[in-house]
Amino acid sequence: MSTGVAGTWHLRMRTPIGTIDADYRFTETDGGLTGTAVGAGETTTLDDVVRTPTPEGERLTWRQRVTRPMRLNLEYDVVVSGDTLVGHSRAGRLPRTAVSGERTCD
Repeated sequence: MSTGVAGTWHLRMRTPIGTIDADYRFTETDGGLTGTAVGAGETTTLDDVVRTPTPEGERLTWRQRVTRPMRLNLEYDVVVSGDTLVGHSRAGRLPRTAVSGERTCD
């Protein structure tokens, strides 16, 4: 089992239009944590990545703009525990979307 958040993660978002899969890469920097996402034929940068320790693991929040399958501004809130993560994302006033994922081999 790995520790920390840095690395590559495969996430699944269960949305009303179906399950969306994407790969996320988090990188440690002097200023904290940065990230990118690849899915639905586009690569996006993660904004405002914040990590907070909790008793359950590390809480991770970020914002992300996507254009596929539709133009959305997303906000994520997940908890990382070892090599898995669970939480949700939200696009504006739309209902929360369940998010789950696991660390992949780099």
